[in-house]
Amino acid sequence: MRPDVDLLVAGAGPAGAAVAIRAALAGLSVVVVEPRSAPIDKACGEGIAHSAVSYLSRLGVELTGRPFHGIRYLDDAHSVDALFTAGPGLGVRRTTLHAALMSRLASLNIPVVPTRVGPINQTPDLVTAGGLTARYLAAADGLHSPIRRQLELCGDSSGEVRRGLRQHFQVSPWTDLVEVYWSKLGEAYVTPVADDLVGVAILTSARGTFDSHLDAFPALKRRLGGAPAASAVMGAGPLRQRVRARTAGRVLLVGDAAGYVDALTGEGIAVALRTSAELVDCVRADRPQDYEAAWRRVSWECRLLTASLLWARNRPLLAPRIVPAAAALPGVYRTIVNRLS
Repeated sequence: MRPDVDLLVAGAGPAGAAVAIRAALAGLSVVVVEPRSAPIDKACGEGIAHSAVSYLSRLGVELTGRPFHGIRYLDDAHSVDALFTAGPGLGVRRTTLHAALMSRLASLNIPVVPTRVGPINQTPDLVTAGGLTARYLAAADGLHSPIRRQLELCGDSSGEVRRGLRQHFQVSPWTDLVEVYWSKLGEAYVTPVADDLVGVAILTSARGTFDSHLDAFPALKRRLGGAPAASAVMGAGPLRQRVRARTAGRVLLVGDAAGYVDALTGEGIAVALRTSAELVDCVRADRPQDYEAAWRRVSWECRLLTASLLWARNRPLLAPRIVPAAAALPGVYRTIVNRLS
């Protein structure tokens, strides 16, 4: 049997779209399967690191947003800034990012089929899903990936469950940094995404509404100054997703589907883009067995730093000392932020 395409991509989020674009630019035939209507929104911090912005530009994805030049940590008594050395990141509404990705897919004539993948069947040479047969399937179907479950690649569930809630506010950004407010409840990320709009994402293991969580960050509430909400509240989680392996035959997992630690360092898109490049290289070389090691190699530093920070965050004696430690050791803090960005 001849395959319909070289690569079938499940999911048109940043990871899936990046895989499809890079594969098409490399001369592979690609089809994307995505049941959701564009543009797709998601509860996320909406800050894109400089490295990710540069990579998307090389793929021909044209982004508009508001630049930010570093990360600021704050608690009740401390504030410390880490400015980027490589260049600014970009605050971009998730819907704006997705629209740009879809525009690039269209410019490359990459079909986006509005259906679900459904059952997956494999032979040693082919994989069939969503009514199409391909040489490979890239599973970029999100944090709670149905494909990952179908292929029994899910790892053990973690103990503490953290979730994220996000809402936008109609107010001019008061800084050109992404601010991270720390409290006993969790963290609140403020990202400037337009000249008159900021996004606020709260990460916590506590139950409650967005408004009740916001009460745990009085300095942030004062900054917002009663600004009107500009979007509905969106949620995501549980964030921690353990995965036993990134490959199963001719299916390769990428993006959040490949495993997730936490949104604490805000590097989800950057890691997804780096690993998407490795996936395409393995498909081009017809060596899917190399992908697991490649995925680990390009993501290990971010995974280690995120897991370490999350470990400290979950220790009652250490959590209140994170921001004071960053303020006391600003050089170390800047180094870590710039390694991640």
